[in-house]
Amino acid sequence: MPGIIVKPRSRILQGHDWVFQSEVLKVYGNPPDGSVISIKDGKDKLLGSAIYNSQSQIVARRFSRSKDALDREFFERRIARARTLRERRKCNPDFHRLVWSESDGLPGLIVDRYDHIMVFQTLTLAMDLNKEMIAELLLAIPGVDAVIERNSSSARAAENLPLQSGVVMGETDGRVVLVNGDSRYQLDLLSGHKTGYYLDQMDNHRRVAQYAQGRRVLDCFSNQGAFAIASARQGAVAVLALESSADCCLKIRENARLNEVEVAVEEEDVFGWLPNAVRRGTEYDLIVLDPPSFTKGKGGIHAALRGYRELHLRAAKLLSKNGILATFSCSHHITASDFLESVREGFNDSRRSAHLAETLSQSSDHPVLLAMPETEYLKGFVFEMIG
Repeated sequence: MPGIIVKPRSRILQGHDWVFQSEVLKVYGNPPDGSVISIKDGKDKLLGSAIYNSQSQIVARRFSRSKDALDREFFERRIARARTLRERRKCNPDFHRLVWSESDGLPGLIVDRYDHIMVFQTLTLAMDLNKEMIAELLLAIPGVDAVIERNSSSARAAENLPLQSGVVMGETDGRVVLVNGDSRYQLDLLSGHKTGYYLDQMDNHRRVAQYAQGRRVLDCFSNQGAFAIASARQGAVAVLALESSADCCLKIRENARLNEVEVAVEEEDVFGWLPNAVRRGTEYDLIVLDPPSFTKGKGGIHAALRGYRELHLRAAKLLSKNGILATFSCSHHITASDFLESVREGFNDSRRSAHLAETLSQSSDHPVLLAMPETEYLKGFVFEMIG
């Protein structure tokens, strides 16, 4: 089998599953991009099998610690293992992430289940070359009658892959109603963000809403209104959703009607809206901050942390005496400790104090791989203000 030899001190020698261009000592056997290769150390010891792409900064992604192949039996085995894990963790059987890339031993493959529809992304060349087989295996899962490809992610550019989306097997208009606790959401899986919904936040939507009863709630970066609607369902006295996308604002209103709750919706940039609200002396009893990623690379970490600090400064000034703040970061480049420090600095600048009430994370259908901190990307905290 063609392969690569890695340099000493490469991260794969410490258990990580990626090999970067700068860590390759030698390439042998002239492997084509998208193929399976062996990874060896300088003493000719096999470190495992990986998918290869010379055009990517991550030149090799290990999927097995032994000699293995990307054949149909392999995909059947890995998908079956992923299904068993979700069943064991008692994930929502109808709405969950079925395959989470490296965490399920399928680097670059993401599969989300929405009732009878499977939606997949192939973010690496090797997975993209096998997507027809993957779709066939997904369609064979009991209860599934359609498979959608949502390969519109900019992450595909890193592997020189084109952007494309659509129904690849079965027939569907892509519309489905997702049920999370006592809330429902009308989704369009052919045009919604990513695969259609933030499945990684499903547990947190319910958890944060438990604080909402009798409170005035502000849901920032609301997207399709999940935190806002769940809070209204739990008895919030007033809910305001802020969202910069006109299309998402329409979906929030649709979902509020579907759930028979009142949610005020404003099409606003959160960073521009918050200072004006502070000047007006507005107060909220529960504020939710769930912004998109502030940085896609290590070079943007410093600016991202400044942004988080400013965001929490403004939010702290809007919180009532005993208010609650639920805040999240979805960038794996921002560590939990750095994110927490940005919150502390924001609170300090606002001259407010708070207790840490809860630490939150991604739902259990997004398993964290011990050797890869990148798979633990969602950080969340709930704070209770002290006077």
